[in-house]
Amino acid sequence: MSWRWIRLVAGKIASLGMALMLVTMAAAQESTGTPATPQLTATDVIHNLEAHNQARAAALRQFEGTRTYTLHHRGFPKSLDAEMVVQLDYRAPSSKEFKIISQSGSKFIQDRVFKRMMESEREAAKDQDHNALNESNYSFEMEGFEQSDQGNRYVLKVSPRTKNKFLYRGTIWVDAADFAVVKIEAEPAQNPSFFIKKTEVKHRYQKVGDFWLPAENHTLSYLRFGGHAELSIEYQNYKIVVADPLGPVQSTAQRTVPVQTFDRAEPRP
Repeated sequence: MSWRWIRLVAGKIASLGMALMLVTMAAAQESTGTPATPQLTATDVIHNLEAHNQARAAALRQFEGTRTYTLHHRGFPKSLDAEMVVQLDYRAPSSKEFKIISQSGSKFIQDRVFKRMMESEREAAKDQDHNALNESNYSFEMEGFEQSDQGNRYVLKVSPRTKNKFLYRGTIWVDAADFAVVKIEAEPAQNPSFFIKKTEVKHRYQKVGDFWLPAENHTLSYLRFGGHAELSIEYQNYKIVVADPLGPVQSTAQRTVPVQTFDRAEPRP
């Protein structure tokens, strides 16, 4: 039973981390170079996000990068640690090839978590419709508008419409100029296991040339009978190999609406 528990905990954490990677890996974000827009409705923001995502998915043809997967399990029946560094080669529309560069620690985690994440990501990339961040899969509510030196961002609450295991509920930050998701803080749409009491996921994106690509993922799961499991993924050494010119994108008309504004230095209520 104890090893089955570890498999459930580690496996579900792997699925959660992979799910959030799918949100914009399949539709990498290219900058439009336009100034920050006036404050829009949640519907306007999501329509713009979907339109830009579709156009940008076609623009990014091939890229390379490295990832470092790290997992620390603390709790019953024993503590486990592992790390794996892999090389990724992505080719549109859905090909992802992983090459292991180095690995250390628990072989169980290497085989049952990290390798499973890579295989699941390859499979899920071929069926992105059910994982996409759009109105078919989620409902959205405007929470606010943040202004900072890094750019203006719309802050939206997201709620899943189905019990798809790859969906989540939480908060997303959308760049007001590029209409790209730059940060996610969420929890799974449904508890992945009886043995997991609570899961927190944080995912951040970075701008690489004209594209927004994953920068880091941090998933922390609190175990029901004590302890926790912590999964981290760091993305580095990106290289855009082939990218087509991006054509014009038809954006939703800008409509100013009353939205609470936050300064990045001030905490939200």
